[in-house]
Amino acid sequence: METIFSRTEMLFGKSGMERLARATVAVFGLGGVGGQAAETLARSGVGRLVLCDNDTVSVTNRNRQLFATAETTGMIKTEAARARLLAVNPDLKLDVHTCFFDETTVSAFDFSSYDYVLDCIDTVKSKLLLAAECQKANTPLLACLGTGNKTDPTRLRVDDISKTSVCPLARVMRLECRKRGISPYRVVWSDEIPLKPGATDEIPSPGRRAIPASTAFVPPAAGILMARTCVMELLDGGMRT
Repeated sequence: METIFSRTEMLFGKSGMERLARATVAVFGLGGVGGQAAETLARSGVGRLVLCDNDTVSVTNRNRQLFATAETTGMIKTEAARARLLAVNPDLKLDVHTCFFDETTVSAFDFSSYDYVLDCIDTVKSKLLLAAECQKANTPLLACLGTGNKTDPTRLRVDDISKTSVCPLARVMRLECRKRGISPYRVVWSDEIPLKPGATDEIPSPGRRAIPASTAFVPPAAGILMARTCVMELLDGGMRT
């Protein structure tokens, strides 16, 4: 009988799809990177997703964010994500946390119950906290570095943080990870030299000093690369028993 995953099963086999259906993946941040990552995981057969974001959909999100449309503008991102992902797969199990991930909300998350975590947030303090919690729980983590001010998705790659260059966020994270003994720390990053953005009237969100320019090319491609890495490693046995 045909299912939404019939074509995927042709590649991964029945046992592979059963493994993905048992998997729990947490995605922190549902912007251009995280939204695409979450939907790619849902369309790949991952059975349970844990989503975290505190933001609402704005008109400026619509150039690159999967859950951002004219209809969802002003909606809480986690609710926009819930509606779209369940429209893709009504059997998907979803745990939604509409909050900012920091020291005041970390207790809401059980990292020992996740098979994999994708970090698609862009504040250094939260990224470091997330990395520390995953290391403590021995939970695989893949983090995304800066995708703003870039236009070439072919320059994206997966590496340990020690191999990164060019990216300003990578420079900060390398230093802070060394200070805290966080290793290994795998990231999706780009060696493309960032372009210099023009002026904007948009007001930076809390924790961000400036607003990067962004396109529909790089953030979604980073999300797909993150989801692909996660799925292939889950299929290769990277799941809790």
